[in-house]
Amino acid sequence: MMLRSLNLLLGFNASPFRRWNPRCSISLPKIVPLFDSSITSSPQSRQFSVSLLPRYSIGIKALQVSSSGSDSYTGGEAAAAPAIASPVENYAHKPKDIFCQFCGGRTKQVIPDGDEKMRAVCTVCGAIHYENPKMVVGCLVEHDGKVLLCKRNIYPSYGLWTLPAGYLEIGESAAQGAMRETFEEANAEVEIISPFAHLDIPHIGQSYIIFRAKMKEPYFSPGPESLECMLFTLDDIPFGSLAFSSIYVTLKMYAEDVKNEKLRFHYCTINKRPGASPSDPNGFDMEHHLQS
Repeated sequence: MMLRSLNLLLGFNASPFRRWNPRCSISLPKIVPLFDSSITSSPQSRQFSVSLLPRYSIGIKALQVSSSGSDSYTGGEAAAAPAIASPVENYAHKPKDIFCQFCGGRTKQVIPDGDEKMRAVCTVCGAIHYENPKMVVGCLVEHDGKVLLCKRNIYPSYGLWTLPAGYLEIGESAAQGAMRETFEEANAEVEIISPFAHLDIPHIGQSYIIFRAKMKEPYFSPGPESLECMLFTLDDIPFGSLAFSSIYVTLKMYAEDVKNEKLRFHYCTINKRPGASPSDPNGFDMEHHLQS
């Protein structure tokens, strides 16, 4: 009787000796890949379904740019095959953080004090989650008056040509990352000659650094993410079949420099027009800020 009275006083309707039956159960997040290919160090768009609770699910896209210094993103500008839906546009401006990475609490989009932009702020611990641009690095490999291109074996832009490039990894310099990506995509060991271009693409939150490079040995072959690799003369570059606007712009500037017999460093901004093909010269605006 005393135990029951104590139980009622504390607000319980059941005996403390009864086994507790939770009304709901929470399981650890389960990640199920929608593509059966594995994730590599290069960011290409693959989508996963993350089930946190029976009532909630979140779509997460993991970025990958690999044999292309791609403008791919979790919603990017890449041109995929006709049967593949293009990624979500304006991804860089869509909130991603729904749950706090520190405490797991739900976030909401607010403008923090002293800030001027909407941020994902945790409603539990107050942590502010910032979205920062991604750095993509790659090589424009020169050999006997030709440039090395890779045909993509991954989506987005499957079957289109690109420079070997990908996301910079933690713990490596931009030059190291560019050389690593070139080896991964084309099995080519290269030496950096000089920086060639810095391209910003605010629309998708990416910044590119492309280096001129040369092969240590005249050997290359397709890596796992390339269908084939080829050396192209400047007249034979397949401008109509390039994977991304960043590659199109880089190769156009390089061809112009070679024609003028003066290789320069370029800094420009690419402003993509929604729905335009990556290799469409009328599908984006380019602001050329610096040539030196």
